[in-house]
Amino acid sequence: MIITGVDTWTDRLPLTRPYVIATRMVSTVDLHFVRLESDRGFFGLGCAAPTAVTAENAEACLGALDACAHDILKGSDPRSLRALTRRLRKECVQYPSAMAALDMAVYDLLAQGMGIPVAAMLGQCVKALPTSITIGILPLEETLSEAREYLGRGFRCLKVKLGLNYEEDIERLRALRKLCSADVQIRVDANQGYTIEQARQLAHESHALNLELIEQPLGRGEEGYMLGLSREAQKLMAADESLHGPEDALKLAVNRPFGIWNIKLMKCGGITGALGISDIAQLAGIDLMWGCMDESVISIAAALHTAYACPRTRYLDLDGSFDLSRDTALGGFVLSDGYMHLLETPGFGAKLAD
Repeated sequence: MIITGVDTWTDRLPLTRPYVIATRMVSTVDLHFVRLESDRGFFGLGCAAPTAVTAENAEACLGALDACAHDILKGSDPRSLRALTRRLRKECVQYPSAMAALDMAVYDLLAQGMGIPVAAMLGQCVKALPTSITIGILPLEETLSEAREYLGRGFRCLKVKLGLNYEEDIERLRALRKLCSADVQIRVDANQGYTIEQARQLAHESHALNLELIEQPLGRGEEGYMLGLSREAQKLMAADESLHGPEDALKLAVNRPFGIWNIKLMKCGGITGALGISDIAQLAGIDLMWGCMDESVISIAAALHTAYACPRTRYLDLDGSFDLSRDTALGGFVLSDGYMHLLETPGFGAKLAD
Protein backbone atom coordinates (compact mmCIF):
# COMPACT_ATOMS: atom_id res chain seq x y z
CA MET A 1 0.00 0.00 0.00
CA ILE A 2 1.40 3.40 -1.04
CA ILE A 3 0.25 6.92 -0.16
CA THR A 4 -0.46 8.43 -3.56
CA GLY A 5 -2.41 11.60 -2.69
CA VAL A 6 -2.20 14.34 -0.05
CA ASP A 7 -4.58 17.22 0.70
CA THR A 8 -4.24 19.83 3.47
CA TRP A 9 -6.54 22.73 4.33
CA THR A 10 -7.85 24.96 7.15
CA ASP A 11 -11.37 25.48 8.47
CA ARG A 12 -12.37 28.29 10.85
CA LEU A 13 -15.14 26.92 13.05
CA PRO A 14 -17.19 29.14 15.41
CA LEU A 15 -18.24 27.70 18.74
CA THR A 16 -21.92 27.55 19.64
CA ARG A 17 -20.98 28.57 23.18
CA PRO A 18 -17.84 30.73 23.64
CA TYR A 19 -16.17 30.09 27.00
CA VAL A 20 -13.70 31.60 29.44
CA ILE A 21 -10.83 29.79 31.15
CA ALA A 22 -8.14 31.16 33.47
CA THR A 23 -5.89 32.21 30.58
CA ARG A 24 -8.18 33.37 27.75
CA MET A 25 -11.62 33.51 26.11
CA VAL A 26 -12.33 31.21 23.17
CA SER A 27 -15.05 31.85 20.56
CA THR A 28 -13.67 30.37 17.30
CA VAL A 29 -11.07 27.76 16.39
CA ASP A 30 -8.86 27.35 13.32
CA LEU A 31 -8.37 23.66 12.62
CA HIS A 32 -5.97 22.24 10.03
CA PHE A 33 -6.81 19.00 8.22
CA VAL A 34 -4.97 16.40 6.19
CA ARG A 35 -6.31 13.64 3.97
CA LEU A 36 -4.07 10.83 2.75
CA GLU A 37 -5.14 8.65 -0.17
CA SER A 38 -3.67 5.23 -0.86
CA ASP A 39 -3.31 3.35 -4.12
CA ARG A 40 -5.96 0.94 -2.81
CA GLY A 41 -8.62 3.64 -2.53
CA PHE A 42 -8.51 4.22 1.24
CA PHE A 43 -8.46 7.68 2.85
CA GLY A 44 -6.77 8.50 6.16
CA LEU A 45 -7.82 11.65 7.98
CA GLY A 46 -6.05 13.85 10.53
CA CYS A 47 -6.81 17.09 12.38
CA ALA A 48 -4.45 19.62 13.99
CA ALA A 49 -5.66 22.07 16.65
CA PRO A 50 -2.79 24.47 17.41
CA THR A 51 -3.31 26.52 20.58
CA ALA A 52 -1.37 28.52 23.15
CA VAL A 53 -0.84 25.26 25.04
CA THR A 54 1.10 23.77 22.11
CA ALA A 55 2.91 27.10 21.53
CA GLU A 56 2.37 26.94 17.78
CA ASN A 57 1.77 29.70 15.28
CA ALA A 58 -1.31 28.61 13.31
CA GLU A 59 0.06 29.61 9.90
CA ALA A 60 3.44 27.99 10.53
CA CYS A 61 1.69 24.87 11.80
CA LEU A 62 -0.22 24.55 8.52
CA GLY A 63 3.01 25.05 6.60
CA ALA A 64 4.71 22.25 8.53
CA LEU A 65 1.67 20.01 8.08
CA ASP A 66 1.66 20.53 4.31
CA ALA A 67 5.42 20.21 3.88
CA CYS A 68 5.74 17.00 5.89
CA ALA A 69 2.67 15.46 4.26
CA HIS A 70 4.24 15.91 0.83
CA ASP A 71 7.92 15.40 1.66
CA ILE A 72 7.62 12.48 4.10
CA LEU A 73 4.29 10.73 3.59
CA LYS A 74 3.51 11.01 -0.11
CA GLY A 75 4.98 8.00 -1.91
CA SER A 76 5.56 6.14 1.38
CA ASP A 77 4.12 2.85 2.58
CA PRO A 78 2.04 3.39 5.77
CA ARG A 79 2.97 -0.12 6.87
CA SER A 80 6.41 1.34 7.65
CA LEU A 81 4.68 3.03 10.58
CA ARG A 82 7.53 3.38 13.05
CA ALA A 83 9.97 4.69 10.45
CA LEU A 84 7.46 7.27 9.25
CA THR A 85 6.56 8.47 12.74
CA ARG A 86 10.25 8.81 13.66
CA ARG A 87 10.75 11.08 10.64
CA LEU A 88 7.64 13.09 11.47
CA ARG A 89 8.81 13.57 15.05
CA LYS A 90 12.19 14.81 13.85
CA GLU A 91 10.81 17.26 11.29
CA CYS A 92 7.74 18.50 13.24
CA VAL A 93 9.30 18.84 16.68
CA GLN A 94 8.17 22.49 16.95
CA TYR A 95 4.67 21.71 15.67
CA PRO A 96 3.18 18.94 17.82
CA SER A 97 -0.39 19.38 16.57
CA ALA A 98 0.78 19.17 12.94
CA MET A 99 2.65 16.02 13.89
CA ALA A 100 -0.48 14.71 15.58
CA ALA A 101 -2.60 15.24 12.46
CA LEU A 102 -0.12 13.45 10.21
CA ASP A 103 0.51 10.67 12.72
CA MET A 104 -3.20 9.88 13.21
CA ALA A 105 -3.88 10.00 9.45
CA VAL A 106 -1.27 7.26 8.93
CA TYR A 107 -2.84 5.11 11.65
CA ASP A 108 -6.29 5.66 10.12
CA LEU A 109 -5.05 4.66 6.67
CA LEU A 110 -3.16 1.63 7.95
CA ALA A 111 -6.12 0.29 9.96
CA GLN A 112 -8.42 0.76 6.98
CA GLY A 113 -6.02 -1.28 4.88
CA MET A 114 -6.19 -4.01 7.54
CA GLY A 115 -9.99 -3.79 7.63
CA ILE A 116 -10.19 -3.19 11.40
CA PRO A 117 -10.72 -0.24 13.79
CA VAL A 118 -7.60 1.53 15.04
CA ALA A 119 -8.39 0.42 18.63
CA ALA A 120 -8.37 -3.22 17.51
CA MET A 121 -5.07 -2.70 15.70
CA LEU A 122 -3.60 -1.24 18.92
CA GLY A 123 -5.07 -3.95 21.15
CA GLN A 124 -8.27 -2.61 22.72
CA CYS A 125 -8.51 -3.42 26.42
CA VAL A 126 -11.01 -0.83 27.74
CA LYS A 127 -14.72 -0.69 27.02
CA ALA A 128 -16.91 2.42 26.81
CA LEU A 129 -16.37 5.11 29.46
CA PRO A 130 -18.26 8.34 30.20
CA THR A 131 -16.77 11.64 29.13
CA SER A 132 -16.97 14.84 31.12
CA ILE A 133 -18.42 17.95 29.52
CA THR A 134 -16.94 21.33 30.35
CA ILE A 135 -18.43 24.36 32.06
CA GLY A 136 -16.28 27.46 31.58
CA ILE A 137 -15.67 30.20 34.15
CA LEU A 138 -19.16 31.67 34.53
CA PRO A 139 -21.23 33.53 37.14
CA LEU A 140 -22.96 31.25 39.62
CA GLU A 141 -26.43 31.18 38.06
CA GLU A 142 -25.05 30.63 34.57
CA THR A 143 -22.92 27.78 35.90
CA LEU A 144 -25.98 26.10 37.40
CA SER A 145 -28.06 26.71 34.27
CA GLU A 146 -25.42 25.12 32.06
CA ALA A 147 -25.10 22.19 34.46
CA ARG A 148 -28.86 21.57 34.32
CA GLU A 149 -28.71 21.56 30.53
CA TYR A 150 -25.90 19.00 30.46
CA LEU A 151 -27.55 16.79 33.05
CA GLY A 152 -30.71 16.91 30.97
CA ARG A 153 -28.71 15.72 27.96
CA GLY A 154 -27.61 12.62 29.88
CA PHE A 155 -24.12 13.61 31.00
CA ARG A 156 -23.19 12.39 34.50
CA CYS A 157 -19.70 13.92 34.67
CA LEU A 158 -19.10 17.68 34.72
CA LYS A 159 -15.75 19.43 34.43
CA VAL A 160 -15.69 22.95 35.86
CA LYS A 161 -13.10 25.55 34.87
CA LEU A 162 -11.61 27.52 37.79
CA GLY A 163 -8.62 29.72 38.44
CA LEU A 164 -9.60 33.41 38.37
CA ASN A 165 -11.02 33.87 41.89
CA TYR A 166 -10.66 31.15 44.50
CA GLU A 167 -13.54 32.28 46.74
CA GLU A 168 -15.94 32.48 43.80
CA ASP A 169 -14.73 29.10 42.60
CA ILE A 170 -15.59 27.47 45.94
CA GLU A 171 -19.00 29.15 45.98
CA ARG A 172 -19.77 27.80 42.51
CA LEU A 173 -18.61 24.29 43.42
CA ARG A 174 -20.67 24.16 46.60
CA ALA A 175 -23.79 25.25 44.74
CA LEU A 176 -23.07 22.80 41.94
CA ARG A 177 -22.59 19.89 44.33
CA LYS A 178 -25.87 20.79 46.03
CA LEU A 179 -27.59 20.75 42.63
CA CYS A 180 -26.14 17.42 41.50
CA SER A 181 -27.09 13.99 42.78
CA ALA A 182 -24.44 11.73 44.28
CA ASP A 183 -24.01 9.78 41.04
CA VAL A 184 -22.84 12.89 39.16
CA GLN A 185 -19.06 13.21 39.09
CA ILE A 186 -17.54 16.69 39.36
CA ARG A 187 -13.95 17.34 38.33
CA VAL A 188 -12.25 20.73 38.18
CA ASP A 189 -9.54 22.40 36.10
CA ALA A 190 -7.70 25.49 37.34
CA ASN A 191 -5.60 25.86 34.16
CA GLN A 192 -2.50 26.85 36.20
CA GLY A 193 -4.43 29.62 37.99
CA TYR A 194 -3.81 28.73 41.66
CA THR A 195 -1.08 29.14 44.24
CA ILE A 196 0.16 26.13 46.18
CA GLU A 197 -1.85 27.25 49.23
CA GLN A 198 -5.03 27.45 47.16
CA ALA A 199 -4.31 24.02 45.72
CA ARG A 200 -3.85 22.63 49.23
CA GLN A 201 -7.08 24.23 50.40
CA LEU A 202 -9.03 22.90 47.40
CA ALA A 203 -7.68 19.41 48.08
CA HIS A 204 -8.98 19.77 51.64
CA GLU A 205 -12.37 20.96 50.35
CA SER A 206 -12.51 18.11 47.84
CA HIS A 207 -13.88 15.69 50.42
CA ALA A 208 -16.96 17.75 51.21
CA LEU A 209 -17.41 18.61 47.54
CA ASN A 210 -16.83 15.01 46.45
CA LEU A 211 -14.48 16.07 43.64
CA GLU A 212 -13.26 13.37 41.31
CA LEU A 213 -9.97 15.09 40.45
CA ILE A 214 -8.22 18.49 40.35
CA GLU A 215 -6.49 19.33 37.08
CA GLN A 216 -3.31 21.44 36.82
CA PRO A 217 -3.69 23.83 39.78
CA LEU A 218 -0.16 25.28 39.41
CA GLY A 219 1.84 26.50 36.43
CA ARG A 220 4.06 24.34 34.30
CA GLY A 221 7.50 24.37 35.91
CA GLU A 222 6.06 24.57 39.45
CA GLU A 223 5.66 20.81 39.88
CA GLY A 224 8.17 20.81 42.74
CA TYR A 225 5.74 22.72 44.95
CA MET A 226 3.27 19.86 44.53
CA LEU A 227 5.59 17.62 46.51
CA GLY A 228 4.63 19.61 49.60
CA LEU A 229 1.08 18.28 49.37
CA SER A 230 0.01 15.10 51.11
CA ARG A 231 0.21 11.89 49.09
CA GLU A 232 -3.57 11.73 49.22
CA ALA A 233 -3.81 15.19 47.67
CA GLN A 234 -1.20 14.37 45.03
CA LYS A 235 -3.20 11.33 43.90
CA LEU A 236 -6.15 13.66 43.26
CA MET A 237 -4.10 15.98 41.04
CA ALA A 238 -4.02 15.61 37.26
CA ALA A 239 -1.15 16.92 35.12
CA ASP A 240 -2.16 18.74 31.94
CA GLU A 241 0.10 21.65 30.95
CA SER A 242 2.91 19.95 32.89
CA LEU A 243 2.68 16.93 30.57
CA HIS A 244 3.31 17.27 26.86
CA GLY A 245 5.25 14.28 25.57
CA PRO A 246 6.99 11.14 26.85
CA GLU A 247 9.97 13.24 27.96
CA ASP A 248 7.76 15.05 30.50
CA ALA A 249 6.25 11.74 31.55
CA LEU A 250 9.67 10.38 32.43
CA LYS A 251 10.33 13.38 34.70
CA LEU A 252 6.89 13.24 36.34
CA ALA A 253 7.25 9.51 36.99
CA VAL A 254 10.21 10.07 39.33
CA ASN A 255 8.54 11.82 42.31
CA ARG A 256 4.95 11.49 41.04
CA PRO A 257 3.58 14.92 42.03
CA PHE A 258 0.44 13.98 40.07
CA GLY A 259 -1.56 10.78 40.44
CA ILE A 260 -3.23 11.30 37.06
CA TRP A 261 -1.84 12.29 33.67
CA ASN A 262 -3.95 14.05 31.06
CA ILE A 263 -2.86 12.95 27.59
CA LYS A 264 -3.80 15.15 24.65
CA LEU A 265 -2.79 14.11 21.15
CA MET A 266 -2.16 17.75 20.22
CA LYS A 267 0.44 18.10 22.98
CA CYS A 268 2.30 14.84 22.46
CA GLY A 269 2.31 14.64 18.66
CA GLY A 270 -0.39 12.07 18.08
CA ILE A 271 -1.03 8.42 18.76
CA THR A 272 2.64 7.43 18.75
CA GLY A 273 3.52 9.97 21.45
CA ALA A 274 0.43 9.05 23.46
CA LEU A 275 1.41 5.37 23.47
CA GLY A 276 4.86 6.35 24.74
CA ILE A 277 3.29 8.22 27.68
CA SER A 278 0.91 5.31 28.31
CA ASP A 279 3.80 2.84 28.56
CA ILE A 280 5.51 5.00 31.18
CA ALA A 281 2.23 5.41 33.10
CA GLN A 282 1.76 1.65 33.09
CA LEU A 283 5.18 1.11 34.63
CA ALA A 284 4.76 3.95 37.17
CA GLY A 285 1.20 3.06 38.20
CA ILE A 286 -0.24 6.41 37.05
CA ASP A 287 -3.88 6.66 35.97
CA LEU A 288 -4.65 8.20 32.59
CA MET A 289 -7.12 10.87 31.58
CA TRP A 290 -7.63 11.66 27.90
CA GLY A 291 -8.30 15.28 27.04
CA CYS A 292 -8.55 17.50 24.00
CA MET A 293 -8.69 21.01 22.64
CA ASP A 294 -11.65 22.25 20.57
CA GLU A 295 -11.31 19.66 17.82
CA SER A 296 -13.04 17.80 15.01
CA VAL A 297 -14.52 14.36 15.53
CA ILE A 298 -11.53 13.09 13.53
CA SER A 299 -8.97 13.77 16.26
CA ILE A 300 -11.46 13.09 19.07
CA ALA A 301 -12.00 9.64 17.58
CA ALA A 302 -8.24 9.18 17.28
CA ALA A 303 -7.85 9.94 21.00
CA LEU A 304 -10.74 7.65 21.91
CA HIS A 305 -9.35 4.68 19.95
CA THR A 306 -5.97 5.20 21.60
CA ALA A 307 -7.47 5.60 25.07
CA TYR A 308 -9.35 2.31 24.80
CA ALA A 309 -6.11 0.53 23.90
CA CYS A 310 -4.26 1.73 27.05
CA PRO A 311 -4.75 -0.27 30.27
CA ARG A 312 -4.29 2.69 32.66
CA THR A 313 -7.14 4.67 31.08
CA ARG A 314 -9.61 5.75 33.78
CA TYR A 315 -11.06 9.11 32.67
CA LEU A 316 -12.27 10.71 29.44
CA ASP A 317 -12.54 14.44 28.81
CA LEU A 318 -13.19 14.25 25.08
CA ASP A 319 -15.90 16.86 24.61
CA GLY A 320 -13.94 19.02 22.15
CA SER A 321 -16.27 18.52 19.19
CA PHE A 322 -19.57 19.00 21.04
CA ASP A 323 -19.68 22.79 20.84
CA LEU A 324 -18.49 23.27 17.26
CA SER A 325 -21.19 25.05 15.29
CA ARG A 326 -20.31 22.71 12.44
CA ASP A 327 -17.67 20.04 11.87
CA THR A 328 -15.57 19.18 8.87
CA ALA A 329 -16.22 15.47 9.47
CA LEU A 330 -18.90 13.07 10.65
CA GLY A 331 -18.93 9.84 12.64
CA GLY A 332 -15.95 8.73 14.67
CA PHE A 333 -17.90 7.55 17.71
CA VAL A 334 -21.37 7.26 19.22
CA LEU A 335 -22.33 9.28 22.30
CA SER A 336 -25.03 7.74 24.47
CA ASP A 337 -25.95 9.13 27.91
CA GLY A 338 -22.49 10.62 28.17
CA TYR A 339 -20.70 7.36 27.29
CA MET A 340 -18.43 7.26 24.25
CA HIS A 341 -18.67 4.14 22.10
CA LEU A 342 -16.38 3.22 19.23
CA LEU A 343 -17.72 2.39 15.80
CA GLU A 344 -16.95 -1.03 14.33
CA THR A 345 -15.87 0.42 10.99
CA PRO A 346 -12.22 0.24 9.90
CA GLY A 347 -9.90 3.07 10.89
CA PHE A 348 -11.45 5.79 13.06
CA GLY A 349 -14.88 5.53 11.47
CA ALA A 350 -14.84 9.23 10.53
CA LYS A 351 -15.52 10.68 7.09
CA LEU A 352 -15.57 14.16 5.63
CA ALA A 353 -18.92 15.92 5.67
CA ASP A 354 -20.51 16.72 2.33
